Amino acid sequence: QVQLVESGGGLVQAGGSLRLSCTASGRADSRDAMGWFRQAPEKEREFVAGINWSGSNTYYADSVKGRFTISRDNAKKTVFLQMNNLKPEDTAVYYCAGRWGQQVRTTTGGMDFWGKGTQVTVSS
Repeated sequence: QVQLVESGGGLVQAGGSLRLSCTASGRADSRDAMGWFRQAPEKEREFVAGINWSGSNTYYADSVKGRFTISRDNAKKTVFLQMNNLKPEDTAVYYCAGRWGQQVRTTTGGMDFWGKGTQVTVSS
């Protein structure tokens, strides 16, 4: 079993930045693909960013391209999401997720384990 713990969420003004972290424990494997998803009130959970096991391939939702950057430190079993130029529409609970496989998946059904989420609120 894998445990994921997110941190770094909070309240920020529009145009500001936050850096989310997700640390894995348990059966975590550095070969696992990882991703970030988010869920706003009354909306479905959606893909934000994904990264393959080596960090050589990254994927982003169109809504965050150019503003968010996903990265990972396999030695520390940690994945990061650097969020810049935040907008009120980025307000959501952000979830870290992983899968037992090297390829990135962009759907919730493609992920095998999840963190409990961290709240990000962007004020206008």
